[in-house]
Amino acid sequence: MVDLAPLKHSPAFARLWIGGTVSGIGAQMTVVAVGLQIYEITDSTFAVGLVGGFALVPMIVAGLWGGMLADVFDRRRLAVASSLVAWASTFALVLLAVWDAAAHAHGGHAPVWPFYVVTTVNAVAATISSTTRGSVVARILPPHLVSRATALNGIAFGAALTLGPAAAGILASSAGLAWTFAVDAVLFTAGFLGVWSLPALPRLGEQAQAGWGMLREGAAFLGRSPNIRMSFIVDVIAMTFGRPYVLFPALGATVVGGGSLTVGALTAAGAVGTILVSLFSGPVAHVHRHGVAIARAITVFGCFAVVFGVVVLVMGLVDHDAAPGWAGIYWPAMVLLGVAMAGLGAADEVSSIFRQTMIIQASPDEMRGRLQGIFVVVVTGGPRIGDMYAGVLATAVGLWCPPLLGGLVIVVLIAVVTRVRRASTGVSFRDYDDRHPVA
Repeated sequence: MVDLAPLKHSPAFARLWIGGTVSGIGAQMTVVAVGLQIYEITDSTFAVGLVGGFALVPMIVAGLWGGMLADVFDRRRLAVASSLVAWASTFALVLLAVWDAAAHAHGGHAPVWPFYVVTTVNAVAATISSTTRGSVVARILPPHLVSRATALNGIAFGAALTLGPAAAGILASSAGLAWTFAVDAVLFTAGFLGVWSLPALPRLGEQAQAGWGMLREGAAFLGRSPNIRMSFIVDVIAMTFGRPYVLFPALGATVVGGGSLTVGALTAAGAVGTILVSLFSGPVAHVHRHGVAIARAITVFGCFAVVFGVVVLVMGLVDHDAAPGWAGIYWPAMVLLGVAMAGLGAADEVSSIFRQTMIIQASPDEMRGRLQGIFVVVVTGGPRIGDMYAGVLATAVGLWCPPLLGGLVIVVLIAVVTRVRRASTGVSFRDYDDRHPVA
């Protein structure tokens, strides 16, 4: 079973973890609700994918700049400030949803561009906040508890992905999208209190000036850190080609039925795999070849993406009725796609545990903010590239194509890139051993 030692050892980590778990549930509700809101306005999967497209460049800038700020200023203060901005943007989504509901009552819809603007602001603030919180872990926990802490973070993420989308599906279909966003705003209070209760976390060692010099220093460190660099590359591959989430509104309307209920259920199914891996993560402390573990986990991830694509392809050929609500769900498709999503979530969580541990253990504290910034850019920006990829390919070819083709690409690329050996040492990513962490 999961090791709870990090929660017992550090009250600060416990408060941060509990608050992040609760607020994460609300955040995932908003992710689902935004997709439903934009699909309701536009009837376009491509328009849903544009949520990630518009936010991508600002998020990259926010991750890199926010990571640099976390290496210069007090990390607690930075986390508090960015959390306040994210909170305000969630309240803005409530107002926009009310506006659209009022317009819909008169036979129209609110314009879609304000949703793109507000979700981009929210993504930027959340990126800076997440970057800062990630760089805090090694300051409030000893090194031997880091891998167990990342496993606990998987439980928090899994709980958020399980409960958030399911709650969003139910609330959206019963109370409406405005209430879904409002519940997120309330739950965010717990996350803010967890950040607020952190101790002061100023920069260790000599003072540094924020600016391009700090960014260049971080880039130079990453340039001479092939293992950390490869951990980012393999995750970009997985997130770009293996995420089918942007397809869910269309699947709920056509292939599977159920509408928003299907969107919530499939998203939650992915989280079931995540949380099960985290709950039974006790053995992670005894796994030392993290490079091998990451490569194998992402390969399995690609295989489940293929399964998802095959199921959608076959179901598209089956004659069945799909309609909103529980009665309109085509259950054979729902079950099979749910199993595939659980497999995707489980494989991604195994990879995430070892990637995060590698980044923390193999880097010095004065560099962790910038590396966490890159990490957050990858784990949040990669899925947005994936949303664009899936949206374009689904529109051009079919809903089955993005996961089926993408899964095959993942399996091939991971087999190739993780076996590339460094010319100077003859050592590959698969040789990484956490008992002798080398960046």
